[in-house]
Amino acid sequence: MDNNRNVFIAIALSLGILLAWQYFVAGPQIEAQRQQQQAAQQLAESGTQAPSAGSGAQVPPAPGVAPQAPGAAPQAPPAEGLAAAPAAGAQASGEAAPRLAIDTPALTGSINLRGGRIDELFLKRYHETPDPESPLIELFQPVGGATPYYADFGWVTAQGGPAVPGADTVWQTTESETLAPGSPVELFWDNGAGLIFKRTIAVDENYMFTVTQSVANSTGEPVTLYPYGVIIRYGQPQTTGFYILHEGPIGVFGEEGLMEVDYSDLDDEQVTPPKVADGWLGITDKYWAAALIPGGDTPFQGRFLRGDSGALPTYQADFLGEAVSVPVGGVASNETLLFAGAKVSQLLNDYESRYGIDRLNLLIDWGWFYFLTKPMFQVIDFLFRFLGNFGLAILAVTVLVKIVFFPLANKSYASMSKMKKLQPQIQKLQERYKDDKPAMQKEMMELYKREKINPLAGCWPILIQIPVFFALYKVLFVTIEMRHAPFFGWIKDLSAPDPTNLFTLFGLVPWDAPAILHLGIWPIIMGVTMFVQMRMNPQPPDKTQQMIFNWMPVIFTFMLATFPAGLVIYWAWNNFLSALQQGLIMRKHGVKIELWDNLKGMIGGKKSKTPAE
Repeated sequence: MDNNRNVFIAIALSLGILLAWQYFVAGPQIEAQRQQQQAAQQLAESGTQAPSAGSGAQVPPAPGVAPQAPGAAPQAPPAEGLAAAPAAGAQASGEAAPRLAIDTPALTGSINLRGGRIDELFLKRYHETPDPESPLIELFQPVGGATPYYADFGWVTAQGGPAVPGADTVWQTTESETLAPGSPVELFWDNGAGLIFKRTIAVDENYMFTVTQSVANSTGEPVTLYPYGVIIRYGQPQTTGFYILHEGPIGVFGEEGLMEVDYSDLDDEQVTPPKVADGWLGITDKYWAAALIPGGDTPFQGRFLRGDSGALPTYQADFLGEAVSVPVGGVASNETLLFAGAKVSQLLNDYESRYGIDRLNLLIDWGWFYFLTKPMFQVIDFLFRFLGNFGLAILAVTVLVKIVFFPLANKSYASMSKMKKLQPQIQKLQERYKDDKPAMQKEMMELYKREKINPLAGCWPILIQIPVFFALYKVLFVTIEMRHAPFFGWIKDLSAPDPTNLFTLFGLVPWDAPAILHLGIWPIIMGVTMFVQMRMNPQPPDKTQQMIFNWMPVIFTFMLATFPAGLVIYWAWNNFLSALQQGLIMRKHGVKIELWDNLKGMIGGKKSKTPAE
């Protein structure tokens, strides 16, 4: 097998993988985003409202008893000296309920004192588009909005037990307060039968809430309660729907490890992980997540389930803790952590070590090839701290990859240069044995052996790019650090395709071109660099191979037009460095670079001359 055929096989393999990627990931991803935008617009126009408070959540039942519906507890008058807090913070749908504001460097929102739940959160550091004036990302939304999403906490008890606070309980606070780092808020509720419930909510400067629940018992007999935490989401969000990224219920459960549950998995029955003493559970999106981390180093029972609330399905992740005994005249407490925010890798790592949370970083879907993806991100993130631009970091990583594989690529290009010198002899063998393929292959292998050439060496420069390519694609696709990360000029988001388009004359023509006719500047640059690199080799003798080689840069140019701009920039820069390296090695071995001759031959439909000709 000659060198051209080896290169052809390597490129064909790469093309096949990229076509599959385009068909199963890139194209559907764009379509999913378009459908999501249309759905959001239709929902806004219809003014759809969610059902009343508490109707979608299912409180975990205590062991051996029937589930207790939220809101079943009777309401007691305010305790002496306490008053319900006045409204503080925006109410998404005009729901008449008192609120406490949340204001941190990373979050803004409010706590609904009806139910005492955290149900309104906006992420200050992230906007819907690269435009800093665009709306903030809304993570949690109160009941009454289009798609409610919130976290709630509480206690359950055996059937016939004392009244406990529920979804309709209006909690009280000593004064109007704002939850901020270093300034927790305290909520109180008296069940009127000897139990006073207290809920203290604290938050750090980022996305970690600490919810401490306590119960004071003056009933005259011990009371047994079970703590719980729940995250509930109304409606199924638009997801990418591909194996490359998990979105939906998720958790880590001790030795059982990571559990990823698709929304569709809950259509028929709930998913019940094993009972463990170490772990967490919640719901994740592409860039954001909400996760409950039960405290106390005691076993808890997790659960994922689907429900229905009017026209919207509800999806729930909850846990039920071990029994807590409240002695007569005593106080018992329970602590739960709530992560609600952006999945920043370093921040998740910090939370893991600070709170001893098991594998919280797995909220980021590093994929099956995490041993490549995660180091790739870490190197890019490290370089970003020095260069101040993720685009420059990608260019620097490309150079590092080139350095790592330099000996292998150098040997490969040297072998290709030697084979180029042998083209006249190879063509003579092809003409001599054109009717006897086995004999021709035997003679060619003998020729390679005499000249100490590895005919497969030409595949390596292309094959070694594939794992790097996919690792970088995964990093650009799943890490929030790359979201809306600018490069220079017109590239405002390295994780999105190049926004320019040749078919609108780069914005001069007011035409909404279809997706298939989107071709930005960077994909064109990539195509040119790929064309130059391929033209540095002589045209293959086979007509079919010639046609494929001639059209390969064009095909790749249109394919990569819908890929993240950061990936296209990497490919273009890699092509340039490869062409430069190959040119230097060819000159070292005295091989003529027939770029111009090959170009003329391609245009004229003639094969370029070999060195002997």
